[in-house]
Order: sequence, then C-alpha cells, then structure tokens
Amino acid sequence: MARFISKNREEIGLSPDAYFFKGEKKIDQSLIRIIDYDPINLKEWKSESIAELQNLDVTGSVSWINVDGLHDEKVMEEIAESFDLDSLILSDVMETNSRPKIQEHDNCIFISLKMLEYDEEKDFISSENLVIIIKNHTLLSFQERRTEVFNPVRERIRKSKKRIRNSGTDYLAFCLLDTVLDHYSFTISCIGEKIENLENEILNRLNDSIIEDINRYKREINFLRRNVTPCREMIMNLVKIDSDYFNEDSLVHLKELQDNVNQAYDSLESYREILSDYLNIYHSTISNRLNDIMKFLTVFSVIFIPITFITGVYGTNFDIFPELHYKYSYLIMWIVMIVIVLIMVVYFRRKKWL
Repeated sequence: MARFISKNREEIGLSPDAYFFKGEKKIDQSLIRIIDYDPINLKEWKSESIAELQNLDVTGSVSWINVDGLHDEKVMEEIAESFDLDSLILSDVMETNSRPKIQEHDNCIFISLKMLEYDEEKDFISSENLVIIIKNHTLLSFQERRTEVFNPVRERIRKSKKRIRNSGTDYLAFCLLDTVLDHYSFTISCIGEKIENLENEILNRLNDSIIEDINRYKREINFLRRNVTPCREMIMNLVKIDSDYFNEDSLVHLKELQDNVNQAYDSLESYREILSDYLNIYHSTISNRLNDIMKFLTVFSVIFIPITFITGVYGTNFDIFPELHYKYSYLIMWIVMIVIVLIMVVYFRRKKWL
C-alpha cells in the first residue's frame, strides 16, 4: 500500500457520512478496552458490547474507551448511537488516510493525527491513524490495531498518580497526545542518529550504496514531514481553541504540546538540510576526485608530447639524416628526452600542479 496516499475504487462516490472503512485492515476483530476512574476508584475491563457503555458519559468519573480496529461498521454505528455522535464523525474515524485535524462539534471535540512507530530491525517507519473524541466525562480513542503505545498512560492511571486521577478528559487527552509526540521525537532521533553517522562514510566510502542510503533517508524524512507538519498545524489550532471541554489549566499543557511538535518539526528540517548537504558533499568529492584524475592524465600527456615529437622526427624514413650516423646519437637522444621530462616535472611541481 502506498505510504503517502491510498484510494480504493470502492470509495469513489460514497456519501460523506457512510459507515465505510477506508484503509488497510490490520486486525481481524475489534477490541474495546475501558478504564473508568476517579480520584478514589478504578475499574478496567474489556467489552464486546457497546450497549453497556452508553451510560458512562453521565457518571461523574472519567471513562477512557479505547477501540482497536476500525473496520467493523456495525461497532462504529453502535458507538455513534450510544454516545450521540454524528455519523460524519464516525465516518471520519473510519477514514484512516485523513489529514490530521481538529473539529469542535456540539457535544464533543474531534481530534485526528498520525501515530508513528519505528522498527529498528527493519529500519522502517510505519504510521497509523489515531482519533480522539473528547466529551464531558468520556474520552474515546480509536486505533487501527492494538499497540502498547499508551501503556505508560494506563500505568499512571493504575498507580493513582494524583494529577491524572484528579483531572478530567482534557488532561487525559493531553497525556495521549504527549505520548504520540514523544514517539515522534524518538523516531526522529533514531533516524537522525543514522543520518549523522553517514558523514564519515561519505568521506571514506564513495560508492553507489552511499547514494542509496542518502535517498532512502530522504524518503523517510519526507514521510515524517508529511505526518508531522499537519500535526503541527492541528496542535496550533488546538492551542487557540476556546471550548468548555478544556479548562484554563489545560492551556499550559497544550502549549507544551506545541513546543514539542515544533521541536520535532525543526529537527526534521535540520536533518533534511543535512541530507542535502551530504548529497552536495558527495557530488563535490566525486567531482574533485575526477578533476585530480584529469589533472594527472593531462600532466602525464603534456610530459610525453615533446618525447613523442622527438621519437616521431627520428622515426621518419628519410635517407639523409646526418646525426643518425654519429656514434652516440641514440644515447644523446635519451639524455635529451630525460632532461626534458625532468625539467617539466620540476616546473609542474613549482606550479603545484603535481
């Protein structure tokens, strides 16, 4: 499947609010995980029925409902009915190739962005769509497959960390977004370390594999920029949002998200410039080596021009050649040629051409 854009023929002409999964199916069956908590109590379970979750939003506790797998149209329709969500919202959830964005609706806030995962063994970056829907006492998160990305957040809830247990869905949303951005930074740092290690190889190993490495990392950086840049725009819009779902204390945390995503974006731009510099260094080094070879061949040719002239003159077939009959003519010719070569070599060295 294409990493930058993917569109199936079946999706053409569909209604915007149709429950139709647009993307790559990554797990066989949807999984729903729930964590319901307040400062004192904590409940955690898995559910196969959406009906038993519909009253969670009216309780005083915070309910985090995480749905792994977006392909089940029936589950999505039941979620829309149980939590009074517009069909357009769930249609956007099932659109895995959508651009990161934030939308404020009458009864919720919709946030979508890309999650990045770096496979160190394969040296490959993959992405998946993440949607967060914020309501009064309920936060719904939708992932394409089951991952352990948010386990640190779950552990903070389980260990009764005061800030997260005493806060609402706005702070929980911040924690999830912050975790995603931490993965951005980690992925960029892993790729960046490999890019920085290319510098010594460029100077010591000039072959086609260097160009392949540079081009491969340029593709990865472009892929990261495609995901980080719209996420940066989304975070900037989130900071400016004026909604009852975010209290004033959340503004500080949202600005922290903005700093993190700006740092990730600046790092990507730096590595992008570094790769361009590497490419210029490679071509400059190749050009310099070629110039050195051409200079050597030119000097070598110039040295042999007078020698070729002398041997050409005395290699003619004229009968009358007085000096040919002299006893030391052959020796004198060699002495003259050697002296000419030495004079030219000394001259070239003084000119620093050799």
